[in-house]
Amino acid sequence: MAVLAESGSNPDVDLLYDINGLAKDAPGWFDRVMEFVGEYGLLLAMVLLVLWCWWSVRRRGGEDAAPSVAALVWAPLAAGLAVLVNVPIRGFVERPRPFVDHQGLDVLVDGKSDFSFVSDHATITMALGVGLFVANRRFGLAGIGLALLEGFCRVYMGVHYPTDVVGGFALGTAVVLLLSPPAMALLTPLMRAVERSPRAGRLVRRRPAAGSGRDALLPGARKPVETEERDLAA
Repeated sequence: MAVLAESGSNPDVDLLYDINGLAKDAPGWFDRVMEFVGEYGLLLAMVLLVLWCWWSVRRRGGEDAAPSVAALVWAPLAAGLAVLVNVPIRGFVERPRPFVDHQGLDVLVDGKSDFSFVSDHATITMALGVGLFVANRRFGLAGIGLALLEGFCRVYMGVHYPTDVVGGFALGTAVVLLLSPPAMALLTPLMRAVERSPRAGRLVRRRPAAGSGRDALLPGARKPVETEERDLAA
């Protein structure tokens, strides 16, 4: 193909044309679906996955509830921090979008005039996925899978090189893991304090039903002193 010949021996550009070439052969409705999924859908799916994980951790409760919720709080914070770190990286590298330097790409999204390296979408989704993995491996693997799909979509849409996506994955992962120890050291005691709160504690774990907690009486067990006093007063 002439288009591939223009890319020379650069495997990054070759892979860009190969993946984006799938959009040319796909029906129009599929490209519109990929445009929505790659631009908004997977980000929304990641947010819903984080909320689902939080609901699962809260319902299960236990001693690990506070650390798990702390990790879930750290995940979006790390994603936001990674995007901020990306601002000077983009300004330093100043890599144009692929459609600026390469002809024949099928660009599915208009208005992308900023620099290309690294991909914010890849950074955010991978940071959320790795943050989820710190909190819960099952949800984390699902999140990392969604992040990989996001990276594929960004190249398919013609708005990023594959290396932009790989750089975003690396940046999101690095911010989450490198800063996780101090973040968890701060957030875990905070979540334990929230857990002890009569009202806000429900954000960390569901309260046991009346009579089902550790103070519930077993058959033949003696009532607490406060309860006996209330019974006598009645």
